[in-house]
Amino acid sequence: MGLCLAAALAGPAAAQHETPQATAGHAAEPAANIAVREPSLLPPLPIATAPKVSIAFNRLYDYPELTELLKRLVAAYPELLSLESIGQSTEGRELWCVTINNPKTGDHRSKPAMYVDGNIHGNEIQGAETAIYLIWYLAENQDRVERLRQLLEERVFYVIPTINPDGRASWFNEPNTTHSSRSGKSPLDDDRDGLVDEDGYDDLNGDGQITQMRRRDPNGRFRPSPEDSRILQPIRPGEEYEGERYELLGMEGIDNDGDGRINEDPPGGYDMNRNWPADWQPEPSQPGAGPFPLCWPETWAVARFIRQHPNIAGVQAFHNAAGMILRGPGHPSRQSEYPREDDHVAEEIGRVGARILPFYRNLVIHRDLYHVRGGFIGWTFEHMGIFSFTNELWNNDQLLGPRRAPESPGDPGQALARAVGMTDQVDQLFANDRLLFGAQFVPWTKVEHPLYGEIEVGGFVKQSQRVPPSFLIEEMCHRNAAFVIYHADQMPRLEWDAVQVERASDPASPAPPVFRVTASVRNTRIIPTRSRQAVNRKLGLPDTFQIGGKGLKVLGGGILRNRDTGELELVKHRPEVIEVDTGIPGGQVVRVRWFLEGEGEAMVSFTAQKGGKLTRSVLLPPR
Repeated sequence: MGLCLAAALAGPAAAQHETPQATAGHAAEPAANIAVREPSLLPPLPIATAPKVSIAFNRLYDYPELTELLKRLVAAYPELLSLESIGQSTEGRELWCVTINNPKTGDHRSKPAMYVDGNIHGNEIQGAETAIYLIWYLAENQDRVERLRQLLEERVFYVIPTINPDGRASWFNEPNTTHSSRSGKSPLDDDRDGLVDEDGYDDLNGDGQITQMRRRDPNGRFRPSPEDSRILQPIRPGEEYEGERYELLGMEGIDNDGDGRINEDPPGGYDMNRNWPADWQPEPSQPGAGPFPLCWPETWAVARFIRQHPNIAGVQAFHNAAGMILRGPGHPSRQSEYPREDDHVAEEIGRVGARILPFYRNLVIHRDLYHVRGGFIGWTFEHMGIFSFTNELWNNDQLLGPRRAPESPGDPGQALARAVGMTDQVDQLFANDRLLFGAQFVPWTKVEHPLYGEIEVGGFVKQSQRVPPSFLIEEMCHRNAAFVIYHADQMPRLEWDAVQVERASDPASPAPPVFRVTASVRNTRIIPTRSRQAVNRKLGLPDTFQIGGKGLKVLGGGILRNRDTGELELVKHRPEVIEVDTGIPGGQVVRVRWFLEGEGEAMVSFTAQKGGKLTRSVLLPPR
């Protein structure tokens, strides 16, 4: 055997044989059991054709309605969609997951998967509608658009529209501010008085909204803005001002527990997007983090699901405000966890996304926004090696265009506008008056407060600021679904570059023939089969080439490092299985070579945990 192997390594090929390409999974050509169809000429959902499932995407849906929509979609497309609960929330609501998979092309676990979720913060409502739109659009267009048909033959989607159904229910069913209810609903003693959730917001004027409280005060530090008297702005030190003065008293509420403070212990009070294992930090280092990672039933259920599906190659989380495509790291101390090769891939995906999504910016969380520790997409990349993004879905600039130059530097709304790219409050009120006809702002009205006496309440409602107006919801959903589809399309797509069989022994020799089999696989997309982070941290399984056949003996094999010189990195044990720990980078080819003794049919395969599987047969001809 040693002489034969040595001769094979040194000798030129005596003969070459290559069989026609035959693939499985998501290879370049369809498998034998997949019907080849001509590209469809039908446009996606032409306006003259009613969809199979009609869903209005100019409104938001509460949890029971959301559940009903998912069940309707699955009932209409049972061959493509399936529905399961991955767990329950604190208050017992199901965490619904829809799997989008074409079973004719393989089990969902055998294909690269895109994981999508929304609404981790209860008030970030439209994440769920965007996720449902993705499900609906893919299902409705699977037979209309060739590119989507191919995508759904080769990829799978796991979509969880809301992972905080309790916070969502609270937002719909209870009075809230523009920023609540962000938390989940596990009881929490925010003010450490031995009671839980006993001092939340109070709807003083009974309008179903929690808006601001203000009181006239001759020594107050705020005055009406000269641009719009509904807005208060600080009086600058040394400024001479003779008009009405106000003090701001916070959001509507009373002192429910008699401790001299207002609204200091609302329901919940934690942040599920600070509860993930990567870089988790306790209170007070990271507010809202919870007592330990994955302590909430919702985060635990999601983490368990992702760990149980190692084929997930892309992650998309939908949040809600300021128009951003965000990627990690969330804290500068984590930069070493983001290899340069991976960052280049993520930057390119985000760059294309910023073209798909006008008014969105392609940003790194810690550098361009703020510091986050224990964040979800930090965990999915740093600990799982998955390319991950968070989209902040709504930007108020989409109402009136880019924000104007600040005309009132003292306006408190300007700080927010500068921080997150939102239009200032004057522009928002213009849109409220001229586009939305007063729907987003409660006029200031007088009420009697048990502590403050006569005050005024008013301001922006919970359906404003972070939530798009109804006429812009569908555009937001479609553009973000298109970004997810682009990301999913860039997950690894494998095809055989070549499989060659060469006789390596003398045909006249009475010894069993020895053949040199060279197999090469190409990744035609930009995401590697294994991220550099996965390689560095040894996350998941390595990619593997394998060969075998009846009566065949594998003498040796390894990765072909130089196809010109034939330099091999030989496998020391079980040479029939060659592990490619570094995976196949985007747009590149990896080659391996075996030396086999015998003749007949050999089966060659390549398997990537996040790229699927290719198989084909080759013939080792008789003498």
